[in-house]
Amino acid sequence: MLTIAITSGKGGVGKTSFSANLAAALAETGAKTTVFDADLQLANLDIALGITPEFNLQHVVAEQKTLSEILADAPGGIKAITGASAVPSLMRAGPKKLNLFFSQLADLSKSTDFLIFDCAAGLENRVLSFLKLSDEIILVASPDPTSITDAYATAKTIFRRRPDAHIHVVFNQATAHEGQKLFKMFEKIIWSYLHKKVEYLGSVRFDQMAALATRKRELVVVQTPDAKASQDIRALAQQVQQWRTQNLKKAS
Repeated sequence: MLTIAITSGKGGVGKTSFSANLAAALAETGAKTTVFDADLQLANLDIALGITPEFNLQHVVAEQKTLSEILADAPGGIKAITGASAVPSLMRAGPKKLNLFFSQLADLSKSTDFLIFDCAAGLENRVLSFLKLSDEIILVASPDPTSITDAYATAKTIFRRRPDAHIHVVFNQATAHEGQKLFKMFEKIIWSYLHKKVEYLGSVRFDQMAALATRKRELVVVQTPDAKASQDIRALAQQVQQWRTQNLKKAS
């Protein structure tokens, strides 16, 4: 099982929508994919997926259910572990409760090829716990200067906590040319100030069909496969597939 944490420096860059659609694109290839709502304060993965599971992470925190027992079917053939927004027991979840989640992740490995953590934006300690746990990290940013500044701050903190982190950058709502240009600038800043390397995963173009799908609580990859955003996310999923292939080769 390859674990991937998806995060961003600030909210509003389309991170959760990207996480859900990437999961669906991976599932299209035949990979068993689970997406986990790791935003324990303002969970909204269930909204992005258009599902209302009977059980969620608050039941795991209360030790009424296990992670495997709250797995829910979601569009695109993926599985989802959803949270609950503004629930005190989740908002207050400390290291002990996080360890409860983490101790049960091994049970998912039998039925999951990719486990995607949709993390909260920002640098809260619980976010960093999920980032430290993951094999790969995807940092989502938009072309907005404040988003790029916050993405740098996020990368800096990740590298401070985990010097060997593999960070892959995605620019959302950017053309291929814009994304490459922005990444070159970002890469230069990271190297100049942190002496660390980040990788470029790619970009996802702005797409009215994707915006419409989000408003309708649907996945653009599933509902409009030919949309520009769907094509871009599918191309990124092909690269992510290679991570698992490389991981399996190292393990053998």
